Amino acid sequence: MIEKIDPASVPRRTMPAGSMPMIGLGTFGSDHVSPAQMADAVLSAAEIGYRHFDCAEVYGNEKEIGGAFGQILAGGVRRADLWVNSKAWNNHHKPEELVAACERSLANLGLDYLDLYFVHWPFPNFHPPGCTVDSRSADARPYIHADFMKTWEAMESLLGRGLVRNIGTSNMTLPKLKLLLRDASVKPACNEMELHPHFQQADLYDYVDKQGISIIGYCPIGSPGRPERDRTPEDTVVLEDPLIVAIAKAHGVHPAAVCLKWAVQRGHAPIPMSTNPKNIAANLRAVTEDPLSAVEMEALSRIDRRCRLVKGQVFLWKGAKGWEDLWDQGGTIAR
Repeated sequence: MIEKIDPASVPRRTMPAGSMPMIGLGTFGSDHVSPAQMADAVLSAAEIGYRHFDCAEVYGNEKEIGGAFGQILAGGVRRADLWVNSKAWNNHHKPEELVAACERSLANLGLDYLDLYFVHWPFPNFHPPGCTVDSRSADARPYIHADFMKTWEAMESLLGRGLVRNIGTSNMTLPKLKLLLRDASVKPACNEMELHPHFQQADLYDYVDKQGISIIGYCPIGSPGRPERDRTPEDTVVLEDPLIVAIAKAHGVHPAAVCLKWAVQRGHAPIPMSTNPKNIAANLRAVTEDPLSAVEMEALSRIDRRCRLVKGQVFLWKGAKGWEDLWDQGGTIAR
């Protein structure tokens, strides 16, 4: 028997509409988790005490997860107590296609509204599922702000129709986000970004936080199960960091728990993915008890390796020098 965790013990963050549990279950199953397995994981997570689920149409499992949500709601969990995210994929940036994508996700998930809806990436560069990391689309292009603002205006329209409660950005950079905040009628409620102790994104993180925008962090334990095609020789292994291992030993937990404690205490919501009920429970328990000390948090702030694991090579356009151009590392938007 796996001990259940009271959902009320999970920290929450107040949003423009509602309050978001500060840990969620990620539902990107990569290549090794079937839609049915992911739906079973959602059921297990809800039974254990999760109320936050991070979904996306491109993950290819929203219909199955919708079946799980139906069971969860039929079992007595109120819709108001769930927090469900989804995202518009890159080939749905045109306003009419974005609205249709949101409606499709709602239908597949069996919900009347989404708590949070993201633009998955800030450019419409599409690649087919299962392609190699070297694949390139002939139609790929760099970020065009005027086009993205049309996409964002469509996001704002979803709020007006009541299809979503909050809207957000994902995989943004500081230069792109500054332009959006300058021109948007409704600023994003949340930004989703890669965050773990080896990739802390301090400048972007601090800017987003100062703007009053909530943060969700993906790859919170270093994505140890990511596909081989997405690995590069310079990648570090977060769970093997000597400091993280030492802190985990001191607390009597797995190193993954240290990463999750660090995330929530830093102020952002991690979304670890697992289909193992024991690990799902351990992840939730990590953020509800035995916090890290101020000394431990300070020590963890000093191990940033600036190691981005999700590089996005498949989104590169003709003329781009390398994956770094996707992330505007020089402080300006790459062309």
